[in-house]
Amino acid sequence: MNAYGLALKGILLLAAFAIATPVAAEDWPTRNVTVIVPLGPGSASDTLARLVMDQVGRQLGHTFVIENRTGAGGTIGANLAAKAAPNGYTLLSYGALAASNALYPKLPYDVLSDFIPVAVLGQQPLAVVTSPSKGYKTLGDLIAAAKARPGALNYSSSGAGTATHFALERLRVSAGIEAQHIPYRGAQESLTEIMTGRVDFGVQTFSSTLQLIREGKVLALAVSARQRSIIMPEVPTVIEAGLPPDAVYPFYSAVFLPAKTPRDIVEKLHREIARSLEAAVVRERLAAMGVEPMPMSLSEFAQFFRDDVAANLALAKAAKLRVQ
Repeated sequence: MNAYGLALKGILLLAAFAIATPVAAEDWPTRNVTVIVPLGPGSASDTLARLVMDQVGRQLGHTFVIENRTGAGGTIGANLAAKAAPNGYTLLSYGALAASNALYPKLPYDVLSDFIPVAVLGQQPLAVVTSPSKGYKTLGDLIAAAKARPGALNYSSSGAGTATHFALERLRVSAGIEAQHIPYRGAQESLTEIMTGRVDFGVQTFSSTLQLIREGKVLALAVSARQRSIIMPEVPTVIEAGLPPDAVYPFYSAVFLPAKTPRDIVEKLHREIARSLEAAVVRERLAAMGVEPMPMSLSEFAQFFRDDVAANLALAKAAKLRVQ
């Protein structure tokens, strides 16, 4: 082989090496990043992702583009994220990864081995809501009505396998009531059915319900939390309403990366999300939505997520949910 051939071979080898070598964290990102949200626009996961990841993009100098990939209780979008190249350019922002895993056991991905938990964007108390026309003044009234007519009442969620669905199942099991679940394709559809009175009650985030509550279109009977919400302190917790502590269903939204993403990129994204949550504009908007901080290290979040997966599997069994 002549000198030209040797030089060409060397160039090709270097090019191949450059393609195969993952981008170092100090260089990441060099282009826009895709953020998959497996629920529709306006959902809590969507709202938090847009707010926080927009700030992360400003910090890093590249846009974090939100893609709403809905369907099958969030599992379609989650699968796309799980199968994405582990290079830091596709991530998942979701609040019900553990819940959907409990309802859909034959998933094309494994929540514990195919994802890396990166950071929690925040937690929100879930509000138990009903139409004022139903005549329920307290959660106790609703529970009494459900016990008086087992199976006669119905409740709506943002979809089977979502956090709002599992929060309702947690409430139902803890209260010892029977009612019919009606899943919808998002929070807005679910709330519309509650407002019209076609559905008896539901559970939604304050970010979805706050304006409707203030306008008197829906009534908040209780919050699924151990403490009252700062933005609606007049609404009692489910525990204050007489239910046991296990009636509380913690709802949080978080960011995950595909497994095998380089550790330095994982750590950098974790740091940048933590930094974005400290930005004044982000803190103020999260507080206005009733979102509370939930700071954790990477290892703490990894353990928290493992525990959450186990807790949701146990809930699905206790609620006798028919797995999909």
